[in-house]
Amino acid sequence: MPDPSTLDKRPEPVIDTTVPHSARIWNYWLGGKDNYAVDRAAGDQFFEMCPVVTEIARAEREFLGRAIRYLAGEGGVRQFLDIGTGLPTQDNTHEVAQRVAPESRIVYVDNDPLVLAHARALLTGTSEGATDYIDADLRDPTKILAAAGKTLDFTRPIALMLIGILGHIADGEEPYGIVKTLMSALPPGSYLAQCDGTDTDPELNAATAIYNNSGAVPYHLRSPEEVVRFFDGLELVEPGVVSTPLWRPDPNSSGPRGEMAHHGGVGRKSH
Repeated sequence: MPDPSTLDKRPEPVIDTTVPHSARIWNYWLGGKDNYAVDRAAGDQFFEMCPVVTEIARAEREFLGRAIRYLAGEGGVRQFLDIGTGLPTQDNTHEVAQRVAPESRIVYVDNDPLVLAHARALLTGTSEGATDYIDADLRDPTKILAAAGKTLDFTRPIALMLIGILGHIADGEEPYGIVKTLMSALPPGSYLAQCDGTDTDPELNAATAIYNNSGAVPYHLRSPEEVVRFFDGLELVEPGVVSTPLWRPDPNSSGPRGEMAHHGGVGRKSH
């Protein structure tokens, strides 16, 4: 396992508490404490316009868990590249994967200062497996791949996790090209797990437009068909790209059910 003490040598992250930040707002909606007054104010304003947003946050988190359990179980994957990690909560990627397969190796990637401050919490796992953390931006996939190669074996299948992150990549920043670059570097048998908010709810659309004018990093809602495009060239795992509560739902879960403006799926690279 990489030495967590190396994080002590990194510059102290500078956290701007004057502008709302999506990772901290998401943390607030999930009941976390790693947020500031500006995030709570933005989160409350968003919620007033679109009360379902807290259910969307829960649905995304539960989709992550179900996708990992599928990948580490039926999919047989033992390596995970989780880009856009966000703030640690319960059931992070390494915790879910290593419960299924203790030897799993996980690399987290994020560039948010508050997430960096919590990196030590992510650098814990089983003695059989490994966890590591990369400070990098999704817009620089080449840097991510080079750094991930220190922990992950790129001759064996890897699950690329892009959970709620591609919405922060504008169309002009080539989001489909970024995904293609990342998936092209992974061997056959690898997977993409991806989900994001979609433009199918007028209340969510209106609230997102106001949020994007708040000074925070904008979030770009896409159509379900545009989400499907991220899986071009991959074999979709049943039931395909659907509203996330409908993707292999857990019958014992008390979480959100039914259609909502949040779609995702899992696809396998066969060649």
